[in-house]
Amino acid sequence: MKGVLHLIYPPQCLGCAASVTASTATQADLCHDCWRDTRFITGTCCHRCGAPLPDDGAAQTADAALTCDDCLAIARPWTNGRAALVYSGIGRQLVLSLKHSDRPDLAPALAGWLASAARPLIRPDMIVAPVPLHLRRLFKRKYNQAALMSAHLSRTCDLEHRPDLLIRRKHTQMQDHRGVADRFENLRDAIVIHPRHVAFVAGRRVLLVDDVMTSGATLSVATQALLEAGSGSVSVAVLARAVKND
Repeated sequence: MKGVLHLIYPPQCLGCAASVTASTATQADLCHDCWRDTRFITGTCCHRCGAPLPDDGAAQTADAALTCDDCLAIARPWTNGRAALVYSGIGRQLVLSLKHSDRPDLAPALAGWLASAARPLIRPDMIVAPVPLHLRRLFKRKYNQAALMSAHLSRTCDLEHRPDLLIRRKHTQMQDHRGVADRFENLRDAIVIHPRHVAFVAGRRVLLVDDVMTSGATLSVATQALLEAGSGSVSVAVLARAVKND
């Protein structure tokens, strides 16, 4: 069936929609031009947020305690974090397409990249949960892009998925163009654990999934809600990490 569908609908590059074949596509479903414009985070990175860090040798890549300037300056309630790519170029375009352009079809491929990046965080007893959307925003967008990716990631990594583990009880303003302090204030008390999952999460490790991390305010509030409910350690996995000078 897949072979027939490929004959009728040839595979397309996720970034530019150009037709790709086995000889022209990369392993990440991108054409060569879009591959070059996508910054995958595969080398040395911050162990708290996954931001890429300068790599001055093999010894540094083995150091699990490397921390970026942002994570040194801002307290992170979660334990470890990873990101698949930098929020720029084609990476930014794909995040925005999934989030705002009604492209849920992108989720399986993007979640595959995310699962690869999150492998060092995976533990057998983990619960996978997305950062939640408020119902008002969910009705407008029609789907939670983080939940689409977390569902695929959980299946890939054979982990339990709880898409409603957290709920967003306040409709907050968009975080764009806000300073770090304003972002945290905007989200104060906005995310809580679903009442029916309080007993279930007790002592369990959780992997939080989101599409993009900028200041980390949303992930911090979500992590704090889990820890206050008695969860075990929390790790975070995001598709894209916004970094300075990008």
